[in-house]
Amino acid sequence: MKLYLAGPDVFRPDALQWAERVRALLRRAGHEALIPLDGEQTTAAAIYRNNLRLIGEADGVLANLNPFRGTEPDSGTCVEIGYALALGKPVIGYADTLVPMRERLQADGPGADGRYRDSAGRMVEDFGLALNLMLSVPVRLEQGGIEEALRAVSA
Repeated sequence: MKLYLAGPDVFRPDALQWAERVRALLRRAGHEALIPLDGEQTTAAAIYRNNLRLIGEADGVLANLNPFRGTEPDSGTCVEIGYALALGKPVIGYADTLVPMRERLQADGPGADGRYRDSAGRMVEDFGLALNLMLSVPVRLEQGGIEEALRAVSA
């Protein structure tokens, strides 16, 4: 299978070395990695179009959903997931922990209205899901890293 690797890993200081490691990992498992770093694009618009093209060529997506620059997954990764889902492609997301959001955010509550709130007073979903329901419902979530997500491809 051709698998698109979505996630903030492209921002790592060792992104090129990371890409080669995961490319080899997927190759050993009999798959081809499609990585956002594949290409010569230098403008935002060109990178965007290239990533959508790669997702279109992919048979599925492996998505790093670990918190990035905050408590939620990378916003670009979420767009890529949405695009893949709209194309009918399977998405397997992975994160170091899949602790329910209410616990992870240390939400206060339940309040008089029966709802839990974050430190800013905003309602926290209480479905027992690790991420927002718009990710948790359509995406197969695996706890761990890319290796666990890759094992789920064959399951």
